[in-house]
This record gives sequence, structure tokens and C-alpha cells, in this order.
Amino acid sequence: MSENEEQIQQTQHAFLVAWGQFAQAKGLTQRIEAVKLRQKNYYHRPQTKVLEFLAAILGGLKQLQEISLAAHPLDKDQAVAEAWGQAGWADYSGVSRTMSGLSWEEAHAIVAELDAFSQPFLNAELELLCKQKKRLTMDGDLTGIPVSNTSTSYPNAAYGHMDDDIQLGYQAGVVSLLTETYGRLWLSGTHHPGDTVSSTQAEALVLAAEARIGLRPLRRTDGLEKRLHEYAPILETVEERLKTQRKAVENAQERLKQAQLQAEERNQELETVQQAYLAHKRPERPTSRLALLHKRVQAALKRQESRKKALDVAQRKLDKTQTRTQLLLKEINALRQRLERFKQENLTNQQPIEAEFRLDAGFGTYENIALLVEMGYEVYTKPHNHKVTQVLRSKVNETTAWTRVGANAEMVAWPNLKLKSCPYPLDVALERFYTGRTLKHSALCHFGHDPVTQDLPAWFNHYNGRQTIEAGIKESKQVFYLHRIKVRSEPAIFLQERMALFAANFIRWAAHWLAEQPQPQQNALDIRKMGVKRQVQVGAHVSAQVIRNSEGMLLKFSEHSAFAGKVLNLPNGGHPPHSKQKF
Repeated sequence: MSENEEQIQQTQHAFLVAWGQFAQAKGLTQRIEAVKLRQKNYYHRPQTKVLEFLAAILGGLKQLQEISLAAHPLDKDQAVAEAWGQAGWADYSGVSRTMSGLSWEEAHAIVAELDAFSQPFLNAELELLCKQKKRLTMDGDLTGIPVSNTSTSYPNAAYGHMDDDIQLGYQAGVVSLLTETYGRLWLSGTHHPGDTVSSTQAEALVLAAEARIGLRPLRRTDGLEKRLHEYAPILETVEERLKTQRKAVENAQERLKQAQLQAEERNQELETVQQAYLAHKRPERPTSRLALLHKRVQAALKRQESRKKALDVAQRKLDKTQTRTQLLLKEINALRQRLERFKQENLTNQQPIEAEFRLDAGFGTYENIALLVEMGYEVYTKPHNHKVTQVLRSKVNETTAWTRVGANAEMVAWPNLKLKSCPYPLDVALERFYTGRTLKHSALCHFGHDPVTQDLPAWFNHYNGRQTIEAGIKESKQVFYLHRIKVRSEPAIFLQERMALFAANFIRWAAHWLAEQPQPQQNALDIRKMGVKRQVQVGAHVSAQVIRNSEGMLLKFSEHSAFAGKVLNLPNGGHPPHSKQKF
């Protein structure tokens, strides 16, 4: 670098400087600054504090107050502020007030800009996968974000399953995509109350992913048409049963009416005879007419009660069948609407893709599997109903040949197995795991073109490849502290969730961008060998000199840092240092 007009600053957050330069070079800073926020400007614009909130997440700060109260406060690091195009950072209390004042409309506007910034990177990866004729592999999951069980200040928090326990908090529905260049990238994240369960979210996850990538496979309308056709005899049988049961109710009503008339007539006869006996002062003898009438009245009343019960039974059967019919008609109507929608989507799908979804057992209901099949996906999942595992275990014995698929795992499989209540035949496998002296079993399900039953180790390994999303969730919580909610406003909580997912993508994009910059031969920091966790927990908190001149910027890491003696070249974009901007 030329030493002409060289300016040197100190920073304790070296990688946040580099990421700020990347954000400016690619237009993220400008996008956030352009979002309209209905808050007053004091010392700092609200847009500046939104960027500061993002920088705090990128830096892996556990709590918002660390912006000002950490050993090396972020809000005192002028080099970071200028790298992000800002004259300075606000105190954490100002950031908290701005985030708490965000409306849902403003939070969604900020997320829209994060998505717009991400789109070129995502499009490039999609284009690369399509050019290589590779199938898109997406993983979906629902992750809990717990808060204190005694808290009352988190809006719309609810109790639900989180981290193998019942806790108060929120759920985030997330989808990731496997890419050639960056590995895992987050596609979407949706905010839910804590009582949301996986089985209700499969379609929402898929639609959110499709909206994000702007692509979808051809819908399997032929399978859906066949499924609708198979409903015809079922509906005919139910309607015939309905007709029979209506007739049974009518007969039971008529029989009850006759019993009631008979009981009434015998009561009247009894009253007449009783009056006659009283008038003539005749005693009632065991074999007298009056005694016989008493018995006949009791028999008539008993018959009346019996026929009431018979009517109740007939009515309950009718009500049950009517409910079943209504549900069946509702289901058929929903499938017809789905078929029409899918036909229209196929007509407008100019660039159909091949794609697969991998989901855990929480999503693996038969209806969810059928939906993903009809949406055109290759489906890898586990059955939601644990009874499937029991049924499969009954199919094996001592002579069954098991295939070893892992160090402590074996599998046996059945192709195109028709499971009760599942609309489509599935490839199904039974797994058994040895954990010490314990033997555990579970099941896998697959639908699609892959001949999974012919290569069980490949099936086992491919499904377990969905651990990439579990690793991503772990990263979001252990690196970006998603589970430590920094704000109490729900729009801001939603924004924190989305920024944590965005941060994981952003750092991967920035690492490739930095690796592409011309670097010194001898002592350049090789950022390509650094994972996201090390970049955040180490790189974002090391000290360095920020050296600028007209040719660019250089990060020279201090002798007392983890990267002592290393340097990192950065392009010099954005606002010049110490610029007199009005905020």
C-alpha cells in the first residue's frame, strides 16, 4: 500500500471492520439506510441503530448491553462504525429503544432488504446447481426459542416442546439449502408462538422456501387425480351408510312414537279403572284388572325407555356418519382445489426443478408426506406414528438379513410398501442401533426416484445428512445466541430471528469475498480455513490496526492477538473515514 495520506485507526473488532466493508461494497448498508422508520433522530438515526443491532449479532454478543458494557465496547469502536458507513454508534439503551419501537411493517421492511441483498448470492448458487443438473436439497425444521417460564413480558409467548422439555417461548420454522460454494445457506425463517407443532408446518416450510428461491418442481397432478378418483367408492359407501342410518333413525322414531302412544293409552285406561275402583270401593287384588293394568303400564314405560335408547344409538351412529361425511367432503373439496391450483402452477412453471425435502419425524404425518409427494418433491423423512416401527419389527425375525449402515447401526428395507392410511406406497426401512446394552429401533420413509432400498448405507447417510440443519440451528444458538432474546417487542424478536439466520449466510459470503481480494504473499490471513464460529468468536474480537490510504485498506493484526503478524487486505469503499455526515 502507498503511504501517501495514510490514516491509521485501532480496532478491537477486526472482522466487524471487514464485514462492514463488505456490507458497503455490496450495498447492504445503503439498503438499510433507505428503509423508512417512523422514529425521531436524536444523536443517531434509527437506521444506524438497526445496523448496530446487526453488527452486535454478527459479533456474537450474548446480551444487548454488551454493546456498551463489554471489556471492549462496540459503541466505542470508531473504526467499526466507519467501516459500516456510520459516523458513530449509539449506546445500547438507544439501540434497545429503537428496536422496541419497531412496528411489524418496519420489521418486515428491514427483512425484505436483507432478502434483497441475499438474492444475487442465492441466485448464483441456484444457477450453478441447475447448470450442473443437480437436484436441490432442502432441509426443514422447527426450533424452539425458550424464555424464562416465569416471564410475563414476552408478547404471544406460549408453552411448547423445546429442547426435550415443555418451556415458554417461541418457535422458528427454518429451511436450509445445500449449495456448492457455501455449503449450508438459510432460505427462510418464520416466527411462531411456542405451542406450534411440527406436524402443522410442513406446507408452510415448503411454500416459504419456494417463495424464497422463486423455483418449484412440477406438481404430481396425476397422483393427485388418482387419489381423488379413489375417494369415489369410499364416498359412495359412506353415503349409502348415511341413507341406511337415516332410515334407521326414522324407524326408531316411529317405534318410539308408537310406544309413547301405547303408554299414554294404558295410562288413561289405568286412570279410568282406578276411578271406578275408588267409586265402588273395590280393593286391588293381585289378579284383578287394576293390578294387570299396572303391570301393562310399567311394561309400556319400559318399552318406551328401551326405544328411546334405541333412537339415541341410531342417532349417534347417524351423527358420527354425518360428521365423517362432512370431513370427507371437506377433504375431497380441499384436494380438488389443490389439484386445480397445482395444474395452474404447472402451466406457469417455465423452469421446473428437481428438488428434495428432508424432514424429521415431527413432520412425517401421512398427510404431510402425501402433500410433499404431490408438490413434486423427493421426500426423505421418518414416520410420525411410532406404530409404524412396531409393525416393521413384526416383519423381521432371527433369519432376517440386516445390512450394516454405520458403526452401531443396521437396516432392513421394503420397497413400495403400502402403509395403512398413507395414500402412496413408500420405501420403508427399519433401523436398529446398539447403544451399549440397549437396542433401539426407528423407521425411515422415502418417496421418489432414488432406488434407496438397493443401497441402504447410502440411504442412511443421505437422510442423516439433514444433520446439517441441526448443526445450523446449533450454530444460530451457540454462535449468534438466537435463544438469548435481546428485546421484548415481538417485531424486534422476529427481526432478531431473521438477522441471526442472515448473519450465518452473510459471514459465508463475506469470507469468499475477502478470499478473492488481492493479498500479500507472505503474511496474509487465510480466511478460507476459518469456520463461522472462529470468525465470530475470535475474528470479531481481535485487535488490529486499520490502515487506509487512497489505494485501499489493510487490517494489520496486533502482536497480542490470535492472528499476530497476519494482515488482511480490504477494498476501500463506502464513506471516507471521519466524514462529516449529518445523523
